[in-house]
Amino acid sequence: MPQEPLTLLVDNGSLQPAATLALRELAAKLSERLQQPVEAVSLLHSSTIDSQALDGRSAEILFPALERRVEGGQTDYIVVPLFFGPSQALTVYVPDNLSRLCKKFPALRVTLAPPLHAPDDNRLARILADHVRDELKEPDGAPVRVALVDHGSPVAAVAKVRDQLAQQLAVELGSSVAAVAPCSMERRPAPAYDFCDPLLAKLLATSPWADSRVIVAMQFLLPGRHAGPYGDVAEICRKAEAANPHLRTQMTKLVAEHPLLIDILADRWRSVAF
Repeated sequence: MPQEPLTLLVDNGSLQPAATLALRELAAKLSERLQQPVEAVSLLHSSTIDSQALDGRSAEILFPALERRVEGGQTDYIVVPLFFGPSQALTVYVPDNLSRLCKKFPALRVTLAPPLHAPDDNRLARILADHVRDELKEPDGAPVRVALVDHGSPVAAVAKVRDQLAQQLAVELGSSVAAVAPCSMERRPAPAYDFCDPLLAKLLATSPWADSRVIVAMQFLLPGRHAGPYGDVAEICRKAEAANPHLRTQMTKLVAEHPLLIDILADRWRSVAF
């Protein structure tokens, strides 16, 4: 009888316990939706977190986790990436390491599902729009502008995902806001990475944004060093407000906090499972 594949929900990884705990919560919800076991693992970083901060269970890293399970007899896997677009983690790091592992374990079979964003699927934009509308429930009469911020990537195709989401978000929000603009938290300095521009800090310092109420739509999935009330994005917003007394910023919730994300993950799984 063919072996049932084990599903692994994979994020990039974080040194923050909250990210691993949130990933596990998503994996549990996806497992319930699919009626299939789903386990949470990370590509990097998370295994250094003290297990006591993770309810006594250490975080797992993808390739050591695969190796241990193959040695235990589980050879078939579906990897569902918790990534917005085709980052180098998915196009280079994962394939290169899978090739190495398959040489050691010829029976290993891993199917990689697509990332979250697809040009003909507006559900990520609907999530972002719902989160923006949550902040719009507190009207103060000032014109509202929306800055859609992602981490920033050295891959142009990933920046294109951000730009497409900003376009979709503008359609979703319509006339309820004055403007929607894409931006990044950070970028590499060389001109070759200009596709990341504008940076959030620069956008917030530019008129008319510097004189507006700005909702910062968080294109981040899980809490960590960058996202959250004490993360890097929040610090950028605090500094911008200190430099521009007429600026007021509000950060939205993270994408993984919206129930529609499970629908997207389930569809990405189904696209390769059947």
